[in-house]
Amino acid sequence: MTFKKEQSAGYLANHMARLFARGLDARIRPLGLSTGIFPALLELWENDGLTQKELVTRLDIEQATMANTLNRMERDGFVTRRKDATDGRVQRVWLTDKARALQAPATTAAAAQNNVVLAQLSEAERVAFLDLMDKAIAAMKETP
Repeated sequence: MTFKKEQSAGYLANHMARLFARGLDARIRPLGLSTGIFPALLELWENDGLTQKELVTRLDIEQATMANTLNRMERDGFVTRRKDATDGRVQRVWLTDKARALQAPATTAAAAQNNVVLAQLSEAERVAFLDLMDKAIAAMKETP
């Protein structure tokens, strides 16, 4: 069996992710955001005050990567970290007013990029495509 990149789910997913990230980056960079911090912002816009550990779990990334991301976000004025009110060993991550103000324009930019990506698909194809992506992600999470 010959490997053909055009028939490789991994190759195609990676290529699509890079192209998507490039398009998203062009849309959010004028807002002072990057694709590196965007997933954390999305989580915090939904649930402000998460712990670093909760962000690691929700984003399915390495602890060190999250620590570096939060350091950059804090440096750039998007988040602050404060001790938990009930457990002083835990720090919670809170959005700043600067980050909260960017939610609407940033999510609008992301929606516009999603629309570009899905524009050639019918509504039924969009639903099926997103469902299949969810299934593929779930399968990879189940496999070590």
